[in-house]
Amino acid sequence: MIRLFLNLLWFFLGGFVSGLAWLLGGLLLALTVVGLPWAFSAWRIASYSFWPFGREIVWRDPNPADLGVGCLGVGLNVIWLVLAGWYIALAHILIAGAQFVSLIGIPFALKNVELAKLSLAPVGRTIRGR
Repeated sequence: MIRLFLNLLWFFLGGFVSGLAWLLGGLLLALTVVGLPWAFSAWRIASYSFWPFGREIVWRDPNPADLGVGCLGVGLNVIWLVLAGWYIALAHILIAGAQFVSLIGIPFALKNVELAKLSLAPVGRTIRGR
């Protein structure tokens, strides 16, 4: 019940906008063939941005068939960090700083910190329920 309440508050107080921004970013990345690996990661982050409470971010299990968890995934994350990840993470940190000011905003700030960490290296990660 508390997760539902927190998710609804999150959704209406900024999660909707954050999720839409990640969806739009993923769409723009998907328009280029080169951006497809990051597009799928952006869509995973969008789903987490819409409804984060009761879910967690984990690294995917190593699998030779999964290109996102090996050396290629590390390379993709380095490229992402240099070109986009650092300023998206900075935006999430600034929003979290503003949310930490109020007692009610602390759980939301913690989720924005998680989103900041995720936006630094999104390839090779997945979202699962707790």
